[in-house]
Amino acid sequence: MTLWQGLCHLPTSWHPPMGRLLGKFLLIVAKDRKKIAQANISLCLSNLSADDQKKILSNNFALLGKSIIETGIAWFWSDAKIKKSIDYEIFGLDLLSIENSTKGNLIIFKHSQHLELDARLLAINAEVYGVSRSHNSASMNKIQNKGRLSSIKGTADKDNPRKFIKWLKNGKNVLYAIDQDYGWDNSAKLKFFNQETATITTPKKIIDITGSNLLFMNSYYEKNKIVLKLEALNSFGIDNKGLSQKINDFMEEKILLHPAEYLWAHRRFKSTLGKSFYK
Repeated sequence: MTLWQGLCHLPTSWHPPMGRLLGKFLLIVAKDRKKIAQANISLCLSNLSADDQKKILSNNFALLGKSIIETGIAWFWSDAKIKKSIDYEIFGLDLLSIENSTKGNLIIFKHSQHLELDARLLAINAEVYGVSRSHNSASMNKIQNKGRLSSIKGTADKDNPRKFIKWLKNGKNVLYAIDQDYGWDNSAKLKFFNQETATITTPKKIIDITGSNLLFMNSYYEKNKIVLKLEALNSFGIDNKGLSQKINDFMEEKILLHPAEYLWAHRRFKSTLGKSFYK
């Protein structure tokens, strides 16, 4: 923890080279993660040449290394230091204004490498709550919860929907990243990068119960600046599967704009292709 916090408090100009160094180290030692990322990139970006896929993998791990520092920034830095030291811009903040709507906002976002920092930046500028998954390690879960609550008003486990449904009914903004394989409970077999994958179909149910708006938050680096873009998605007249497929398609478009920034080191297709796909 001391080493981690120390790295995070080094000058921000040091972060990119440190990230690349950590990324090269992880490419060597994190063999399982590398296999998973390679398999996903090869499957989802099959139209690219082997050299281009290799370049994306290398950049992906450089950003994975940098994300260790960015997560520390998100969890350990003060709001004032983040505002002073991190270059970022947010588009669409007016969509979260209660002056425009008394409805809650279900904000879907993707698992970028800098997801934790994305959430912190948004939470500094708006009242935001989050849906999360408990960490397997009790001690790490404690650190994670404390860090996320630095700016986020509250978090609810994905398996405790009553809590975040109540927030949405009360007109709150709730962040929810659904682009992981959580098994077949509340999921359907839908397309993601033209591959069948277990996809959560609860967004439509949540919207129907709470009357909330549906937003998507995209995030990416523009040179050294983090850009967050909030956009409204129409969910009217679409059933559960149809809306989740629409979100998958929309998310896919955003990932393709900055493919190295996505969290490829997750077994996204384990329920459909089997865990052996990643061995």
